[in-house]
Amino acid sequence: MKRLAVLTALLCLTAQSQDFPVTLTIDASKPAAPLRPVWRYFGHDEPNYTYMKDGQKLLSELAALDPATTVYVRCHNLLTTGDGTPALKWGSTNAYTEDPQGNPIYDWTITDRIFDTYVKRGLKPYAQIGFMPKALSTHPDPYQHDFQPGKRKNLFTGWACPPKDYARWGELVQQWVKHCVDRYGQKEVESWYWEVWNEPNIGYWRGSVDEYCKLYDYAADGVKRALPAARVGGSEIAGGGSPGGITFQRAFFDHCLRGTNYATGQRGSPLDFLSFHAKGAPRVVNGHVQMGIAHQLNDIDKAFALIASYPELKHKPIVIGESDPDGCAACPATLYPQNAYRNSTLYAAYTAATFARALDLADRHGVNFEGALTWAFEFENQPYFAGFRVLATNGIDLPVLNTFRMMAQLKGRRLPVTSTVDPGLDRLLEDGVRGPARDVYAIAALSDRKLTVMTWNYRDDDVWGCEAWVDLNLNGLPARVRRATLRHYRIDINHSNSFEAWKRMGSPASPTPRQYETLQAAGNLQEFTPAQPTPIEDGSARVRLNLPRQSVSLLVLNW
Repeated sequence: MKRLAVLTALLCLTAQSQDFPVTLTIDASKPAAPLRPVWRYFGHDEPNYTYMKDGQKLLSELAALDPATTVYVRCHNLLTTGDGTPALKWGSTNAYTEDPQGNPIYDWTITDRIFDTYVKRGLKPYAQIGFMPKALSTHPDPYQHDFQPGKRKNLFTGWACPPKDYARWGELVQQWVKHCVDRYGQKEVESWYWEVWNEPNIGYWRGSVDEYCKLYDYAADGVKRALPAARVGGSEIAGGGSPGGITFQRAFFDHCLRGTNYATGQRGSPLDFLSFHAKGAPRVVNGHVQMGIAHQLNDIDKAFALIASYPELKHKPIVIGESDPDGCAACPATLYPQNAYRNSTLYAAYTAATFARALDLADRHGVNFEGALTWAFEFENQPYFAGFRVLATNGIDLPVLNTFRMMAQLKGRRLPVTSTVDPGLDRLLEDGVRGPARDVYAIAALSDRKLTVMTWNYRDDDVWGCEAWVDLNLNGLPARVRRATLRHYRIDINHSNSFEAWKRMGSPASPTPRQYETLQAAGNLQEFTPAQPTPIEDGSARVRLNLPRQSVSLLVLNW
């Protein structure tokens, strides 16, 4: 890796510069549609972490990203049988059991504790209807899996099986939704999402496509019987752009639009929103991590194209129910070196670049892109910076969380951006940001007397590289304005970066209280330069900044 850094430096020197010029141009006179807060969805496997110490702290921070915007949270195992003890990729609520005579017993104690934690903070459930209670599973034993990173064990046990009684499954769902309405109120629950299962096209569902459609019909019918205006959708397939994912999703769409409903006998099934998953594919190349942004963007592109091919679905809301650089949040970098990006600014820059291109792909296909859910939360009582896919470690925020803090400030109408170092959508879909390609791009938004710009310098390969020296041209500003105030926030090796601060401390396994306080401060979004006056001439302002590789900047111009 050191040899690569030296080689890169020599290449920069050969070009008689250690940097490269970029011109970014933003036209404030051509605002497009309002920029949707597509970043506002998060999720995780382990529901019982929700109300634990660090889980509550992180949820409070997510709620504070933008108090005017609703954040949704999704998690697995909300109907899984067990005593509520969490483990990696596992959790339980014991919501449904049966007495010796086979009569249903409903216990909402733990699901209430989870949803109470959300609602108290102004968050809302993106409620996953699953997994199968042991008493309803067609193959209940073995039931709880024993996932251990790095070891091959059977993950998909009795909780992944179809129900032995679909009518009882539908009744369980109806009773759950009815209970939520009684506890939280009709208006509140009508603002939630209810989605059925998780990734039914792979091992999470040990049934067929038709059996999933049947599962969905009974669940959706249960939701609607309890609350007719509730939002229910699916199918949360894995690999939205994979051949198998597309085949499954097409069969599901056709069933919901034109098939015979298994629960009601009527034509079709409720489908208020559409969902699929999109993942990247990092790997280790020549001793360094190489991200797979093209893989994730192709999932999104092909899934959007499929939805757009259905006139009845093209305008329905779409939530990418998991949208991440890789597929296993609970697989730490200590055992999976391709996941070493997670603590660093590479995760932050990748996230910024991916969200921007997802918006561009939605525009290309003309679909109703509501949001992309980041499957990253926290893991209680794990080593500091262990390399799980998380937003925080032991209550200390990672650089990627500051990308969401930046995106939360992008409000108003989206503005067109041009960059002299823009690979373009087609190149990104073909090969990501590799070889000679560079990605220095931005998302910009205009609101009342404020223009915000989030810009980054991203590459797939996590090696040292030349800086981008950016001329940012802000055109089309109000002609009457002569001066504005510019604030500049930054994520890089020295700013908004708890991981680098921890390494500078010597990577303590158990930070002292004073070190912990320092790390918490380092995890916050930090200003790169103090606020400064910026002249505006003839409706234009010019800002110059440098962007190291894998860094992200937020510029806020107020007048």
